[in-house]
Amino acid sequence: MKLLKSSLLASAAGLAAVAGAQAADLPVKKAAPIEYVRICSAYGAGFFYIPGTDTCLRVSGRARLELGYQPTYSRQNGSGYGDTTGYQGRMRINLDARTQTAYGTLRAFVRLDAGSRSGYGGMNSGTQQRIAQAYPALGVDGFGRLQQFSNVDKAFVQFAGFTAGRASSFFDFYAHDFEFIAATAGSDVSSTNLAAYTATIGNGFSATISMEDPSFRRTPVFSPTANPSAAVVNSNLANFGLSNSPVPVFIGYNAAGVPTRYSFVDAIERNRLPDFVGVLRYDAPWGSAQLSAAVHESNVGNVANGAGTGAGTNVGIAHTSSEYGYAVQGGVKVNLPFIAPGDTLYLQGAYAVGAQSYTGYSNYSGSYAQSAITIQGQGFSQYFSDAVINPFTGQMSLSETFAVVGSYLHYWSPEFRSAFFGSYGEQSFGAGVRAGQGNAFTVTGLGGSNAVGTPGTRFFALSQAIRDTYQIVAGASLIWSPVKDLDIGLEGMYTQIGVSNGRVINVDKDPTAYSAARIASINAGGFVRTQASDEVFQVRARVQRDF
Repeated sequence: MKLLKSSLLASAAGLAAVAGAQAADLPVKKAAPIEYVRICSAYGAGFFYIPGTDTCLRVSGRARLELGYQPTYSRQNGSGYGDTTGYQGRMRINLDARTQTAYGTLRAFVRLDAGSRSGYGGMNSGTQQRIAQAYPALGVDGFGRLQQFSNVDKAFVQFAGFTAGRASSFFDFYAHDFEFIAATAGSDVSSTNLAAYTATIGNGFSATISMEDPSFRRTPVFSPTANPSAAVVNSNLANFGLSNSPVPVFIGYNAAGVPTRYSFVDAIERNRLPDFVGVLRYDAPWGSAQLSAAVHESNVGNVANGAGTGAGTNVGIAHTSSEYGYAVQGGVKVNLPFIAPGDTLYLQGAYAVGAQSYTGYSNYSGSYAQSAITIQGQGFSQYFSDAVINPFTGQMSLSETFAVVGSYLHYWSPEFRSAFFGSYGEQSFGAGVRAGQGNAFTVTGLGGSNAVGTPGTRFFALSQAIRDTYQIVAGASLIWSPVKDLDIGLEGMYTQIGVSNGRVINVDKDPTAYSAARIASINAGGFVRTQASDEVFQVRARVQRDF
């Protein structure tokens, strides 16, 4: 048995040796080399070659927590009233892909922002909700105070001087570079759809022409019946197929020439022409400077003549023509390394006619409504309308705004820095605009809290609608960066809004003042609470990591 086992083992060893000798004579196929990720140094740190291509990619992102406090001056009934704190968790993912071509660098950049926001109105964003980038919770306790936020902030292609896709408006310059809350008056549209061409002139100069989506620059045309109650709609608007933002215009007069019959213009703006933006920019070692200009169309629907409302013979009225507003802006950025490395000063000013968003006058409250209110318990509304329709002619009168802003970033040390910022702005409406809307109120009786009142009455002198207003913002921050790309900071801000002349009814302390009975009482000299300005402060803390 032992002999048999030994013979078998010897045979197996012999066969293995022969097989090995034969295999050594055969050609050997080598395994394909593993292609590891290679560093791409052509475009700066963080880029690597996508395996199998000549495209360089950089992946980066951000995580952020913000906690805010803003006092409330009212605990009226309604969702969100009484909140003094706000919370926000945000995330960001960036993908930057670049390829060198015979025409220069071909670049595609994508940025996704998302988060959850809750609490007082200053932490949420009605404007983002209006353009469908924020979604409100619908529960009893969450409605109006909790938002889920998702935004394709960037998705553009750059090639041979062209930029196409979703990007920051080329009109913008400072764009709240040093701020947390971003409430100073200044243009800041970080996400819009555009197609642009930039030409490099030389010696630091460049020029850009951009065609941009008007939807992200729009503020409503004034309507005294914007979002009217069901009772108003059912009684005299439904017959015209209007239920969102109808504006009354006169279509009939009595024998004495007094307007007695009216119809409505559908004041919802349509997408017709894009905004056109032109920019001249200069960049140098000391900083940069920029001049921007824009053209913005305001348009509405036609007059619904129909049967009209009220007595008198129809005289008809031409359709409401589109009006073209414009904006101009100038800004300068100055590097101040002789004070401390990294110190920077921004100065910027803007003026607009019929294009309020380009001055950023509504940044704090938001442009999602013609009379947005952010301060809880705010006594009166600021009106951010780009235009007001004349009830006699059916044509539009454009508003005017201007704003100036300054911001200074100072490094106390490499780890500690502060920003100091402030702005002043005004909005005004053309001569006779309030009186025209007052005449419309006299005939129609429509308006609610947007009522102007009959010209010459006490209520007309105190009503809040279409008043010329001003706004002051001032604030500062302190940020600690113990390690690279980590910021832990605190920012405080003060805001004052006011009417440019006179006083207005305080609707928080006197919420029934716009009812028909109270209007009559006020005109007869009855008691009413008034004010000339409102103010609030806000504090916000931030922890942010960029990678």
